[in-house]
Amino acid sequence: MSRTSILIGGVGMAMTVVAALVAGGGVLPRLLDPAPPAQAVVNHAMMDPAAKPVAATGNEVVIDNFSFGPAMLTVAVGTKVVWTNDDADPHTVTSETDPKLLKSPALDTGDSFTFTFDKPGTYRYFCSLHPHMQGIIVVQ
Repeated sequence: MSRTSILIGGVGMAMTVVAALVAGGGVLPRLLDPAPPAQAVVNHAMMDPAAKPVAATGNEVVIDNFSFGPAMLTVAVGTKVVWTNDDADPHTVTSETDPKLLKSPALDTGDSFTFTFDKPGTYRYFCSLHPHMQGIIVVQ
């Protein structure tokens, strides 16, 4: 059998598979569809119907949907701030500056990290597992 006949046979088989996919409503029509599919936002509360969203109070930061909420929190000197992970993925609370004033372990869903701010200043932090997640604590 020559290389040409093998190539033609392979191309013919590929065309048959593509035709079957198109006719059967397979993957190809979805790939060619210019409209992107709607994506659902999945968070911890959606995975556990009994879970209730955690709302931030005056000294709490809730980690959810790969973000810190609120992203900026202003507190008085001596305030204990609590970060609670309400996300399905682990996250950390880590200072941007060295030495690391804030350095939590990886927080699993439902875990918390607490720190008392005893000096005024602006404290920037991020998640060391997901560096795009950033927050600021302003202590006055």
